Amino acid sequence: MNNEIQSIPSSFNASGGASSNIMTNPNTNTNTNTNTNTNYNYESSINDKMVFTWITEFTYGPNKEQALLELGKKREMYDDLALVLWNSFGVMSCLLAEIVSVYPMLSPPTLTIQSSNRVCNALALMQCIASHNDTKNLFLEAQIPLFLYPFLNTTSKQRPFEYLRLTSLGVIGALVKNDSPNVIQFLLTTEIIPLCLKIMENSSELNKTVAIFILQKILLDDQGLQYVCQTFDRFDAVSKVLNTMVKQLIEQPTTRLLRHLIRCYLRMCDNVEARNTLKNSLPLELQNNTFKELLMEDEGARESLQMLLNVLK
Repeated sequence: MNNEIQSIPSSFNASGGASSNIMTNPNTNTNTNTNTNTNYNYESSINDKMVFTWITEFTYGPNKEQALLELGKKREMYDDLALVLWNSFGVMSCLLAEIVSVYPMLSPPTLTIQSSNRVCNALALMQCIASHNDTKNLFLEAQIPLFLYPFLNTTSKQRPFEYLRLTSLGVIGALVKNDSPNVIQFLLTTEIIPLCLKIMENSSELNKTVAIFILQKILLDDQGLQYVCQTFDRFDAVSKVLNTMVKQLIEQPTTRLLRHLIRCYLRMCDNVEARNTLKNSLPLELQNNTFKELLMEDEGARESLQMLLNVLK
């Protein structure tokens, strides 16, 4: 799997280290010609016979693509769907098969919208499993997030690839959302930070937003902050990308990204050495009125920036 990952900064080699909804594929088609009634009112997915009908179709039938679509609709209906998916024989194997099947389309980039939609529907079900407290640890123990890293490492600006990266980031974002130390510990043994940095620097706004959300969640964890600030090379890699994003915001301003950027800088200040370095390297644009209009729209970001400037005095 690691052979799929290229251009990873050596400073983030794992061996060298001691919003509420995460966006998924915005292009996924939710329209269907089926006559199935989706207005169920069951307390549990176990009581919904159609859930098992579509699971059977996905694992054994010829209409796997339709089954993925229908099961995806059930995600918002049942809190326990993740348990049913995880414990149903063959489901995880079939989901992994859907993911692996598009690997040959990554390089050279030949992924189509249809193929992207299909694998993104599979990833949406994985996000459901990654979000549930009773399946999250099992998901990690099976090392399933590693199967998504080749998608995060793509660089094509074509829509199928942007959607694929976004939905893959959504799965990782679902893992980190509830501040689980074991999730952070797992991610720190992988290449997730440099992959997020790569996306933060070069991808679309939506991808950047989810990637920096993941980075922020890692930094908010004590072991994540320690990992990033353990060596100068790691800290420098993160701060350089954050500085680049600040420059990019001048041309393409967005309050949401600015808020995450400020909070990442502020969190790194909790490390003494990082704070001393930031005193001399914090972008001037954050110290003057460059983003005054953006900050007027977000009181929380404005207060965080003032706190950051006070800490660095």
